[in-house]
Amino acid sequence: MRDFSLKPLLNRILDAAPMPLALLAAFAVASILLVALNAAPGQAFSSMLQGAFGTENATAETLVKAIPILFVAIGICVAFRAGVTNIGGEGQMIAGALAGVTTALALQDAPGAVIIPAALLMGFTAGALYGGLAGFLKAYFNVNEILSTIMLNQVAVQMMNYLLNGPLLDPSEAGLNHIPKTARIIASAELPRLALTIPQFAADLFGWESAEVFARTRLHYGLLIAIVLAVVMYILLWRTTIGYRIRAVGQNERAARYAGLNVKRQMVLAMLLAGGLAGLAGVVQVLGLQYRLQTDGSPTGFTANAGFNGIVAALFGGLNPLGAIPASIFFGGLLVGAQKMQRDLGVSAALITAINGLIVVFVVSSQYFTKRRARRRLAAPTSPPTETPITAPKPAQEQTA
Repeated sequence: MRDFSLKPLLNRILDAAPMPLALLAAFAVASILLVALNAAPGQAFSSMLQGAFGTENATAETLVKAIPILFVAIGICVAFRAGVTNIGGEGQMIAGALAGVTTALALQDAPGAVIIPAALLMGFTAGALYGGLAGFLKAYFNVNEILSTIMLNQVAVQMMNYLLNGPLLDPSEAGLNHIPKTARIIASAELPRLALTIPQFAADLFGWESAEVFARTRLHYGLLIAIVLAVVMYILLWRTTIGYRIRAVGQNERAARYAGLNVKRQMVLAMLLAGGLAGLAGVVQVLGLQYRLQTDGSPTGFTANAGFNGIVAALFGGLNPLGAIPASIFFGGLLVGAQKMQRDLGVSAALITAINGLIVVFVVSSQYFTKRRARRRLAAPTSPPTETPITAPKPAQEQTA
């Protein structure tokens, strides 16, 4: 008879459940924090949702916040798949922004079609070199990459503060006690605004005024660049031999070395790619949003914590570049929605930092239980053992006959 066991279906459901359950657990704890702050959780979450996606401009701002997070998250996926923990997204963003804005200012007499690709290329290269330095130290000198990337973040911040107060300072600000910043890039070097045309019924469904959406917002083509790179990195990791080698090193370094793979090379390559993508996050912020590099002197003065939020988005996306796309939009929505929650209910927007931390804790915990279940399934026998019938020994007379 055919076996209609529900166990395979249950296993598939449980394999897909950890991420949603982790999210629910994080919001359950966040609800307790909101109650402690004398705020109704239902009203708080409703206000966040309205602030993140309630209007055309709110949706655009969510996507704008998601762009640098997505760039960093894609790079984190590559690094973590190689078994390298990259905490240096902040410093790599700054390195890319410095190189990109310097290139754009140096080529200000060139057409925009030359400036934009050159600035993006230099930003990627600077971020790659900055991330590759940590990968090189890890691979060849066994330097803990967590410590090295965190220290390199601080080096990048101090380097930015020095350059923006000195060689790269806007000449019009010289001698004035203003925020350190570079000169503004020329208009032709700016990334163009992203406007989409959708069916009128869809615009009416969302309550938007026109079918040409985002035309009057700050959303720019950096979003398309990030999505295209997410697809490219997915293909690289899962459809090429280079990606197979990177993932093999991350799965089992000793086995990869035994199989003849150059483990050190794969680690450095992964960090080069991760740093380059984070560097693109920095230069895209300059070309598409701020049009100059400026800071208040703090580590997050320019990055706005995108380097660390990218880690959370990558983990929530299952360390998959394609999964990082909706995860980055989700966290961008949290950041934008938190501002409306603060205005409506008086709850500090800093609560989002706590929610991000809770999501990391629960996502990592869910991965532990997922791996534990996988080991149990591998250890379990696939079919019941067959019993060998025991036969009685033959009489001695029959044996000699």
